[in-house]
Amino acid sequence: MKTNLVKFFTLVIFTSVLLNSCGIYKRSDIKDNPVNVNERVKRNIQEGRGFRFGKGATRGGDFDFASSNPLWRSAVEVLDFVPLTNASYSGGIIITEWFSSENNTESTNRELKITVRFVSNEIRSDALKVLIFEKTCMQSNCKTKKIKSKLEGEIKLAILKKAALFERDDFQKFKETEGKKKAKKLIKKR
Repeated sequence: MKTNLVKFFTLVIFTSVLLNSCGIYKRSDIKDNPVNVNERVKRNIQEGRGFRFGKGATRGGDFDFASSNPLWRSAVEVLDFVPLTNASYSGGIIITEWFSSENNTESTNRELKITVRFVSNEIRSDALKVLIFEKTCMQSNCKTKKIKSKLEGEIKLAILKKAALFERDDFQKFKETEGKKKAKKLIKKR
């Protein structure tokens, strides 16, 4: 046991000396580093310590594409009857808050939560997964469980139908705007 501990500490010391001598860790003063974040990012990239995606990507990313995804837009619109706890486009998930129907009794309180997971951006039946969770409270004892319900299928179908309509409308708009531009260019060339 004692030899294992000695071996471990020897390995840690050797690794720290090795990493320090390679120049990975470099002590710096605050006066040497710019205070402005954008200047720091620019300097790090110039020194080869960072990278950017695309043409001058912005800090934090640019998530305008979420509004152009018909599957995502339709899911948000279908679930507009209940407040959302989490709607993460980059994570591919929408989670609603717990909600209940108006006919709950005081002795039993039943609430539902809907989760929509996006597996793909394509409008297909296997592109999303709808899960329903139920929380039943009797007096002060609450139980939460995942349930199978017809509501899962109905929500999934509603999202897919609305996504297909969004895609059709988007294609029609694209055809009208881009198609006219291309037709004008062809006419000018002749």
